[in-house]
Amino acid sequence: MTQQDNPWVRLDVFLARLRPRRELLTVLIDIGVVALCWHATYLFRLGFERWLSARPSYDNWVLLGVVLAYAVASLVFKVPPSMWRFSGFGEVKRLLFTCALAGVVSAAVVIALGLVKVPRAVLALHPVVTFMGLALVRMAYRMTYEHARSRIAGQHGEIRRAIVLGAGEAARLLLAGLQQQGWVVLGLLDDDRSKHGARINRVPVLGPLDLLKGKPTWGTATHVVVAMPAATRAQRRRALDLAAGTGLPVLTVPSADELRTGRTRVERLRDIEAEDLLGREPVVLDEAGIAATLQGKTVLITGAGGSIGSELCRQVARFAPARLVLLELSEFNLYTIEQELSEAFPALQLVRLIGDVKDLVQMRQICMTWLPQVVFHAAAYKHVPLMEDHNAAAALRNNTLGTFHAARAAAECGAERFVLISTDKAVNPTNVMGATKRAAELVISAMAAQEPGTRFMAVRFGNVLGSSGSVIPKFKEQISRGGPVTVTHPDIIRYFMTIPEAARLVLQAAAIGDSGQVLVLDMGEPVKIVDLARDLIRMAGHTADEIPIVFSGLRPGEKLYEELLADDDTSVPTGVPRLRVARLEQRDQALHGLLDLAAQPSPAAAQDEVVRDALVRTVPEYRVRPEPAP
Repeated sequence: MTQQDNPWVRLDVFLARLRPRRELLTVLIDIGVVALCWHATYLFRLGFERWLSARPSYDNWVLLGVVLAYAVASLVFKVPPSMWRFSGFGEVKRLLFTCALAGVVSAAVVIALGLVKVPRAVLALHPVVTFMGLALVRMAYRMTYEHARSRIAGQHGEIRRAIVLGAGEAARLLLAGLQQQGWVVLGLLDDDRSKHGARINRVPVLGPLDLLKGKPTWGTATHVVVAMPAATRAQRRRALDLAAGTGLPVLTVPSADELRTGRTRVERLRDIEAEDLLGREPVVLDEAGIAATLQGKTVLITGAGGSIGSELCRQVARFAPARLVLLELSEFNLYTIEQELSEAFPALQLVRLIGDVKDLVQMRQICMTWLPQVVFHAAAYKHVPLMEDHNAAAALRNNTLGTFHAARAAAECGAERFVLISTDKAVNPTNVMGATKRAAELVISAMAAQEPGTRFMAVRFGNVLGSSGSVIPKFKEQISRGGPVTVTHPDIIRYFMTIPEAARLVLQAAAIGDSGQVLVLDMGEPVKIVDLARDLIRMAGHTADEIPIVFSGLRPGEKLYEELLADDDTSVPTGVPRLRVARLEQRDQALHGLLDLAAQPSPAAAQDEVVRDALVRTVPEYRVRPEPAP
């Protein structure tokens, strides 16, 4: 028997649908109890033989006045808004005061009007009997409610009631899984009118998504679930906005991309992620061209255990390379991605190497041993504030010198393609990290001119959601702790993309990029960080009062906005929609001096100011430590 077949679940759903009209139902039920107790008091006073015949002719009018007195008294003591399933001593006190006030007023009016045929015992006993009747009704409701909860919840703990947005195939699969997990689904909402009034797994399709604007639709729900994996991003965003308007926690089924990979199932709900909030459709890439570039080839990925590197590994593995060489400095990160790939792609030959791109000898040995035909260079230091103070030399060695070593080794072993993962922070950089990545792009440009046998290219994109160092995991952690959420500046904006989208862009660059080019994604409109923070707070079921946002001020080297193209970059469209190509200028002489500095073991080369001066000579657009905006 499914959860929805459970009679206790059906009772709970019935009561839940009545609950939004709780106050009106309370008044009506209480009126009925008052009237019933009036008759019961007559029965007690006069007995079965006389309880009807001995009443005065005006008794019904007296009863109407008594009912009105109790109704007014209940409003005075705020009885209707109370929730019966939580009835306790406070509710009993309100009922006692209500019955006492209504009983005294009723008796006084009856006596004052000279209605002597109404038994005084009835006037005296009726408030007592009514008090017991009202309390008994509430006690019975609470006992029934708690028994239903225990029978429904069982081993699942708290009862979770959901309104599901979407009534398609995903919703059908979802309902079976949710009901087995102990969820109670109150109803489905879908904009397709042909589905309205239908039932899926005995759950009704209540109407369009806009019904969520009215509390009677979701008043007793504990969660809103968005089950629209095939919808466009704009449609999903509208559904998420409607769901957030309820103030309830919002969950979603995995996206179409997540389901396509086979790593998850539709019934595995997850919290709303920042990528769900992006209004931009993912770029559709040339899968056939990527397959022709990678299939049957030996592929080397540096930084293979990082956020981008590990996703590159997953994406490359889908195209059946002959061998995948994983180069990673972190033992744990290498172990993690190796275990995942071994399980997901057991037939793929993996080469797992602990290594450092700053070591030219090791890079040459690796490339000459395994002869990679395609190299993806993802190893980098990318956390802006960490690189800004006391770590400028480390950023220069890893980001710029490491790129030179990897590119040199790839050219010497005859690699066909070398792809550098760059960043929008490399455009008109205001921080060390961005300047070193801009210098890395210049390395690629220089290598393209010197080594025509290998196609050297770079790919540049904005912030990657969920990557290490990203602001999004920090926001989620702060929300889980109860806030506050810290944003550096109310006007700061960023371009965003998802990790899988970033990885696919890198693969596309390898397929269509020409030597000396940098591929740039048209990422649409930038996103205000504060708006993203507000959305994540709302989707977690909180308000701005519960989890406030505080502004901490721009950090060293941080800009209010990022750019994807510099003024002196010339860009042209490609055959892939929303992908553009820019050709970078060469600055060989200044670049050689910067690489010589990075390679020096002397103490002077480790000083931040020396590194910054060298970066300014190589990257003149680099603006050192701008003053934070007010």
